[in-house]
Amino acid sequence: LFAFAWFELVDPAPDDPARLAFAVGFYWSATFIVMLIFGYDEWSRRGEFLSVFFAIVSRFAPVAQGADNRLRLCMPGARLLGAEKLHPSGTAFILLALSSVSFDGLSKTFFWLGLNGINPLEFPGRTALLGISTTGLLLSFAMLAAIFLLAVAAGQKMAGDSSALLANAGLLVWSIVPIALAYHIAHYLTSLLVDGQYAIAALSDPFGLGWNLFGTAHLQIGAGIVAGAESAWVLWNIQSGAIIAGHVLAVLVAHGLAFRLHPQPVKAAISQFPLTLLMIGYTIFGLWLLATPTAG
Repeated sequence: LFAFAWFELVDPAPDDPARLAFAVGFYWSATFIVMLIFGYDEWSRRGEFLSVFFAIVSRFAPVAQGADNRLRLCMPGARLLGAEKLHPSGTAFILLALSSVSFDGLSKTFFWLGLNGINPLEFPGRTALLGISTTGLLLSFAMLAAIFLLAVAAGQKMAGDSSALLANAGLLVWSIVPIALAYHIAHYLTSLLVDGQYAIAALSDPFGLGWNLFGTAHLQIGAGIVAGAESAWVLWNIQSGAIIAGHVLAVLVAHGLAFRLHPQPVKAAISQFPLTLLMIGYTIFGLWLLATPTAG
């Protein structure tokens, strides 16, 4: 996941066709070899990061399979309440999924560029920021992990819980998932609206051979869908709404998970106070990212 984030956010030319084709081909070959060694099921469940990520996201599905194998309706995110405690590597995975997309937003702000002595109105390009961006990506993960563990430890102390910190963190980290999903929705919304049109056009001519299989090969790309004051107002409200909704859901999930650690309601509520403060702070940070000037 970190290699994927680095390639997308730091590499000088991740969308260069030849460079991208090499990266995809290398990853496909490596995945194929590892699956031959460990087996498809085991590697897909525990090693292939996209499969792991989408398995986590699937817990937000509005339907779930019951014990009788019938599909039943459920509240989005309700399946997080029955999730197992994660190994520290799983905890790190979820925290990285959030910190990487957060850094992507931060790295384009006037604040970040000014902090590193760069004039945001004269953006020098990714090559000049290679070291700075790599360091920032690492630091963003380290800071989020440290603050999250500190919040969990503080909650344990307030509730008088002497359990292992990493074990409790492995359960409570599931409450970070709604925030990570909300950030992905908010951050990539504009890219989806514009780049999604290119994808629709490419479906008709996937190999650039002049085909028009579905009549969309000559689709006029409307980049203006994300430009203008009215579009900005609509997009900002959708993005901010997603972030706020994600954090509200995260607080609810964290409270539900706390009851598994502390059956007594008072202790469960007290233990969540530091984590709730963390989530409120991250909400403010997310809204600031949406509102602050960006470059590049």
